[in-house]
Amino acid sequence: MTGNGSSFSDWGKAPFWRRPVAWAAVATCFGGLGGVVLVGVSGQTVLAGLLAGVGFAALLGFAWTLGRSRGNPVADLLLDAADLNRSARLLTTVEGDFVYANPAFHRLFAMAVSLDAVAALLEGGQEAVDSFERLRASAATRVADRAELSIRLPPSDAVEWRRISVIPLRGNRRFVLWRAENMTAERELEAARRAEEERLADYLDRMPAGFFSADAKGRVLFANQTLCDWLGLATEDVASRRPHFADFVVSPCEPNAGSNGDIVLRHHDGETFRAGLVQTVFEGGDGGMAYTRSLVLRDLVRRGKDGEREEASLARKLRWLFDEAPVGIILLDMGGDVTDCNRAFLKMIGLHRDAVVGRPFTDRLNKEDRSEAAAQVSKVVMGTSRAATLDVRMPCIGERELIASLYASRLEEADGEVSGLVLHFIDTTEQKDLEVQFAQSQKMEAVGQLAGGVAHDFNNLLTAMIGFCDLLLDRHGPGDSSFADIMQIKQNANRATNLVRQMLAFSRKQPMKPVVLDVTGGIGDLANLLGRLIGENIELTIEHGRDLFPVRADANQFDQIVVNLAVNARDAMAGGGTLTLRTSNVTLDKPVERSAERMPAGDYVMVEVLDTGHGIAKENLGRIFDPFFTTKGPGAGTGLGLSTAYGIVRQSEGFIFVDSALGEGTTFSIYLPRWKDGEDGEAATIPVAQSAPPEVDLTGVGTVLMVEDEDAVRMFGARALRNKGYEVLEATNGEEALDVINQMEASIDLIVSDVVMPGMDGHTLTQLVRQEFPGVKIILMSGYAEDVLSESIQADPGVTFLGKPFTLKDLASTVKRVMNG
Repeated sequence: MTGNGSSFSDWGKAPFWRRPVAWAAVATCFGGLGGVVLVGVSGQTVLAGLLAGVGFAALLGFAWTLGRSRGNPVADLLLDAADLNRSARLLTTVEGDFVYANPAFHRLFAMAVSLDAVAALLEGGQEAVDSFERLRASAATRVADRAELSIRLPPSDAVEWRRISVIPLRGNRRFVLWRAENMTAERELEAARRAEEERLADYLDRMPAGFFSADAKGRVLFANQTLCDWLGLATEDVASRRPHFADFVVSPCEPNAGSNGDIVLRHHDGETFRAGLVQTVFEGGDGGMAYTRSLVLRDLVRRGKDGEREEASLARKLRWLFDEAPVGIILLDMGGDVTDCNRAFLKMIGLHRDAVVGRPFTDRLNKEDRSEAAAQVSKVVMGTSRAATLDVRMPCIGERELIASLYASRLEEADGEVSGLVLHFIDTTEQKDLEVQFAQSQKMEAVGQLAGGVAHDFNNLLTAMIGFCDLLLDRHGPGDSSFADIMQIKQNANRATNLVRQMLAFSRKQPMKPVVLDVTGGIGDLANLLGRLIGENIELTIEHGRDLFPVRADANQFDQIVVNLAVNARDAMAGGGTLTLRTSNVTLDKPVERSAERMPAGDYVMVEVLDTGHGIAKENLGRIFDPFFTTKGPGAGTGLGLSTAYGIVRQSEGFIFVDSALGEGTTFSIYLPRWKDGEDGEAATIPVAQSAPPEVDLTGVGTVLMVEDEDAVRMFGARALRNKGYEVLEATNGEEALDVINQMEASIDLIVSDVVMPGMDGHTLTQLVRQEFPGVKIILMSGYAEDVLSESIQADPGVTFLGKPFTLKDLASTVKRVMNG
């Protein structure tokens, strides 16, 4: 970005308020750590666009320089926008011209740079276009407004939902704030709920039996379509008139509320028919009847004297209802074994009838749900509770896991004796998975951001600690009395570096070196190490699958996953046991929902790590991959082993699941996607600095500009490079770096800059410098992985990435290699 083609020297001479870099700094402060995006409109340059709102922009800069004071509404806007949250922010003029859009806004709207570009993404026809035009009109007239709109995102053509709000600024009539939120998960959840409700409602309406609900006075509150057709009613008449059910009963043995029996009903045209009535009474808070739910079975009682034929007819109709019900139903005997099940249940779990009938129903449930389900069912059998409701997970064929709502009630004989139980299963997998995915994604994103941010700050501290240790070691050799003390400090700093690396692994921001990996060979190479880790009292069994698919992963990180899981298994088997590593190929014909994750269809290599330890309590399963969560005693673990494994697997585009119950051991299942010939074997990244080989001359000459806001890191880097023969200039941020460049008569050979800095960050500095000095060499430093760099910078061959923490030798060797390159 430039300001009318101005050079750096022009900017250095101009007053602060007329420098485009000054506005870039203000806007960067506005955007927090995410970088700066200033967009010109209608062919105007950034400088011209900003000067159009000079009064307001001056207020922004003034609010920041006044020590981030609160009270001024415009200053509040600036400071609120700088907060690290997921809300997308856009500042426009009332005419709709972009002034500033934060990175979250660009992520939500596919890098749109104008309101017209946003409008082009709309999905939903004229209604969506009208809603967005209404928002633009509200912005132009400074009226608060909000709308939820669907958009189609290139290049995948995925349709997502956005809630867009227009917020006029108090005390300023020139600018309008737009806020956007991703509502896709909530919309999908609501759609799943509506679909489930509509499916059940349609079944209830069209089932071959009448159903109605009546209040204590016998007024019909609801009747399904089948009963309305039998009685000649319109469904809207039931809702408006609340007819009495007794008005349709002509049998002299008119049933009272709560009674069951045979009745004769009359159609509104006078035709009568026989039916069976089954009623259930629900009591109110005072013990009296609140309402009834009733089932009407037409023509089940046939005219004639043959009672056996009548019972047989009734049995056939009831059997049809059982077999064709759209929800899963199983019947249990008093021992908990399945005596019968319907087609919907078999279809739900994908098993043959012979694999279900005659077996304990708990075999169909996940380990962690069995004890609770058995306890709830026991209460129903003993009469403690008339019915029980709980959510259970059920393993199915094809690596699927189904979530169902289980409803248990008693089967009673005519004399009231309990003969068994009936269990209804309603598949709620999609709804529950959407709920859990939404909650889990929010939690993991928040914890990941926290872990990544903490790791970044620690990497800055560790860079300074390790760097100054290296400077001291240059003056205190092995024969010096201080040498051992300095080495202790450095070794402990290196240990802290490993902990930080684990935190970055969870937040999926650590560097990766993916290769095509042979899982069988990788696990075979670890066999001896695992044997020593787990000890002699634990038996190690490795079961290799045949002809495993190749996978693409970081070999060292794959080893770390297996070792972390083996160590956890060892700790769970203090008294000895068996640790089993099992590999196999898995092919999914369709996507699978499991444990709040959605695995796409495709080929995978599954690595299972099974132990015979004490297992994991159900209440801990949902937190097992959280950083710093551990069930071990104080000092027995960091709580980072499983979170590291989770982060590495997900960064490798794989999945990891856990199945466990107290006293029944634990199984971790890792799914790594198959790598196919022709796919990219390496990720497209900028060059990454490598450690220097020993005994290499690291001295050099040239002018280096060191840009770093952390004083200790900057001081170490500058001293280290001066000691190696370079002339080093220093700057604390991007703006100061540009001032240094402006004041220099000689050229600068290399810029070494941090990525994340207050004010102008490394991204913006790189882009500005590249426009004026395209040949200058640049090294960017960060405590995150190189994926913090923008795509345009990653594609620049003149930029090298140096990850923190680094040693004096790493810094000096990288600088020399880049200078000589």
